[in-house]
Amino acid sequence: MKILIIGGSGFIGYNLFKDLKNHFDEIECTYLKNRISDKRFHQLDTTNRENTIEFIKKSNPDIVIKTSALSGVDLAEKNHQLADSVTVEGTNNVLEGCKVTQSKIVYVSTTYVYGNKKGIFTENDEPNPTSYYGMTKYKAEKLVENSGLPYLILRTDQPYCWIEKWHKDNSVTRAIKTLRKNEVLKEVRDWSNVPTYVPDFINVTKSLLENLKEGIFNVTGAEYIDRYSWALATANIFGLEKKMIKTITSKELELPVIRDNANVSNQKIVKETGIHMKNVKEGLSDMLKLYKSTL
Repeated sequence: MKILIIGGSGFIGYNLFKDLKNHFDEIECTYLKNRISDKRFHQLDTTNRENTIEFIKKSNPDIVIKTSALSGVDLAEKNHQLADSVTVEGTNNVLEGCKVTQSKIVYVSTTYVYGNKKGIFTENDEPNPTSYYGMTKYKAEKLVENSGLPYLILRTDQPYCWIEKWHKDNSVTRAIKTLRKNEVLKEVRDWSNVPTYVPDFINVTKSLLENLKEGIFNVTGAEYIDRYSWALATANIFGLEKKMIKTITSKELELPVIRDNANVSNQKIVKETGIHMKNVKEGLSDMLKLYKSTL
């Protein structure tokens, strides 16, 4: 079985590559800017329709995993045209290529599609995105659903683990770097997420592929937690100074768009795969263990 990862140099994409290369017959990846010195990586701009279709046709994969998108929530809010081009049109171009090769499509989406109403969201709830980022991801999801291809849509939230040198910091690595420099870390008390430990996300994806599953899945961690409490947990696990963490409100950040506080259920994925999705303490403890193993 051959897998093609679109966006293989990105945070989730590269972690997928590192694991899946050991479990599937053949794997190829694409990158846009972060060049990887590996013959399995190829440069591709998915906003170029003709090149994207031709590349997928030449690769002829059994499965295409699309992780690439415009990742900045604020950037999407400020530049709708760019968000549409990268996330929506880029996904449509990939789907057109998949139709030629009849490849299964795995689309990595976000819990931002759900919006900001109270309650715990399941996969059966109707999405109602409140940010332009969420809107474009949902538009891309609908393209996948209506493509006529076998598909998986994986909605995740705040993925975290150790990063490569070319990746942007996630909430955990940013907190660790800031506190290790003995600098003040400002974190929001009224902004909550369901943080997802990336190795768990990888294990779930692998299980779904191996067992030929299809459909929509919330692939998130096991704990709904505010950003301030998450930072405190990080400091506690890594033995960093908690008094340097200061609480602020989301309003003080003056962001272009209010962040969703969606609480989502991962029970469908746990039932389907039997995989334990870690809570924040468990994920951070595993990161610390990995860090100590490199010393």
